[in-house]
Amino acid sequence: MRKALQAVLDEAADYREQGQLEKSLKILTEHANGDELPEPEIALQAARVLASEGYSTEAAGWLRSLVDTTEEFTLWQAAGAVYQDICDHSTDEQLRTARIAVLGSYTITQFVPLLKLAALRWKVNIEVYESGFGQIEQEVLNPNSGLYAFKPDFVILMVHAGATRLSAYTAEPENEIATEFSRWQTIWQTLIDQSSAQILMHNFVVPFEEAFGNLACSQPGTRSNMLDVLNRQIAERSPAQVSILDVEKLAANIGREHWFNDRYWYMSKQSVSFPCLPMLAKKSAAQLSAHLGLAKKCLVLDLDNTLWGGVIGEDGLQGISLGAGVNGEAFVAFQRYILALKRRGIILAVCSKNNEADAMEPFNKHPDMQLSLDDIALFVANWKPKPENLQYIAQTLNIGLDSLVFVDDNPAEREIVRQLVPEVEVVTLPKQPTGYLRALAGVDWFESVNFTEEDLSKTEKYKAKAATEALEAKTESIEDFYRSLDMQAEIAPFDELHLPRIVQLIGKTNQFNLTTKRRTQAEVESLMQAPDHVHFYLKLKDRFVDHGLVGLMIAHRQEETLSIDTWLMSCRVIGRTAENAMLAYLGQQAGALGCTKLRGRYIPSKKNKMVEDLFAKFGFRSIDSEISVPEGSTDWEYDLSANDNFENPWIRV
Repeated sequence: MRKALQAVLDEAADYREQGQLEKSLKILTEHANGDELPEPEIALQAARVLASEGYSTEAAGWLRSLVDTTEEFTLWQAAGAVYQDICDHSTDEQLRTARIAVLGSYTITQFVPLLKLAALRWKVNIEVYESGFGQIEQEVLNPNSGLYAFKPDFVILMVHAGATRLSAYTAEPENEIATEFSRWQTIWQTLIDQSSAQILMHNFVVPFEEAFGNLACSQPGTRSNMLDVLNRQIAERSPAQVSILDVEKLAANIGREHWFNDRYWYMSKQSVSFPCLPMLAKKSAAQLSAHLGLAKKCLVLDLDNTLWGGVIGEDGLQGISLGAGVNGEAFVAFQRYILALKRRGIILAVCSKNNEADAMEPFNKHPDMQLSLDDIALFVANWKPKPENLQYIAQTLNIGLDSLVFVDDNPAEREIVRQLVPEVEVVTLPKQPTGYLRALAGVDWFESVNFTEEDLSKTEKYKAKAATEALEAKTESIEDFYRSLDMQAEIAPFDELHLPRIVQLIGKTNQFNLTTKRRTQAEVESLMQAPDHVHFYLKLKDRFVDHGLVGLMIAHRQEETLSIDTWLMSCRVIGRTAENAMLAYLGQQAGALGCTKLRGRYIPSKKNKMVEDLFAKFGFRSIDSEISVPEGSTDWEYDLSANDNFENPWIRV
């Protein structure tokens, strides 16, 4: 029997005090290995031991584990202090960086360290500028404020109902709401005009107290009703540079009487109670990470005892639990939520140890099955190890392993995935299927910042990709393969209609991305107006599916040289020679502008090695950089006056 938690902590602490840190860490690790996920107290102590020895990256790994297993404020507070000590010394090359300005209408001092810890869970190291209490307008409206000197990538506006100027009751609610909304419009527009930061705004939590009681719902002039309307207007009418975090919904889920603590408010103007701060930090970090292109793309599902109860190969179609009974209804609800994820653009895949025919039978024949085979982009049912199948799924769909989220009822399968493919996120399901839906809905890995037309048909496009791979395997030559696809490309300059998709691609594309530069919508709109920039998108369709807008380029003219600033394509069409068409079009634009040279830069990242030799492939020659560039970067040049032939015989431009 394993030792009680406190005894383990005490023993490890004793060895730590004696300077025997290796022994202390061993005791903690041995205890943690008995759980699917280590207890947060163990994770905290292990992080402290490693941090004291200078192992910052390893300590950060234990801190990420703590974030996954608890929302206890005191533990988060202690973990935040550990991370503060090590964040400047971490050598983890996988960490992204971002500059965040946090402006609050209430005290945010306790929140900021927790936000840093929550961002670490996404492997993002943030540098924070923190405003004083109630200084939002002073910071935003003063062009010489510390906010603008900081030059943030993101500005988080943390507000509470007391920051509004709405009355407790008014006979003219429309006027008051319009005035208040206009006030926040001014704040947003000033930020947009004065910086290139993306704005993340928390909406207003309706206070627990309501003098009108049940009458309030029928009285438009009550403060609670006006706050509801104001929140809706903020969500519906805010510009694209503003993303809304629905804090009102979060507070309602937790309970408003728990969200706001009167004692905290009167003592320190703390509008969110301490126990609720970790959850708020997690939701804010998830939204931030979505803007950084770190949200997950694909939900990979086990079948037996995950989508239905029982084992289809043994129990048969009539013997599985689905539809009737407590557990059967729970599985139906779980499937419906998964279907909702698919409809908002999350790719679904199956990874099951099963005979394929047995595994498909419920999809084809069970009357209570909510998911169909058409909803699954890739169906993998065999007897291979699941880590191997997950690698196959990522490879076939041409997405990174770190884009996958794995759901399986079996703790042993979950653990082997965590051990062998740690890039994959794993959902910890409870023992009872009645808790499955809430377990999946509670993760923040699928947070998104927009919803485009392409998201509606994402499954069909990835199914087409899998079919294309199968066709390629059967075709004798690559030329015949490309001809058989009957591909057609449409290339055009950026426009307002396609701007949301353009910004989405810039924010999340990693593999075919030469520089991995991220741009806000405000920045894209600005360069669209710049006469010295060339910009265009590419749409692609083939005989299987219309892939939609899947690629783009941005280039900057400098005298007789057209320099490529951004060149990226969606992973769905990598290897289709669409890049040939894009470069051909860029060459045509360069000629029209009187440019004689094309230049490009490759900036290496963890994920874009596949385009390391792209410029060489197209005949660019390597040149010495005229300015300092990130380590490993290379500069390339092509002389258009010598050869302007980028034509591709298989894609019609």
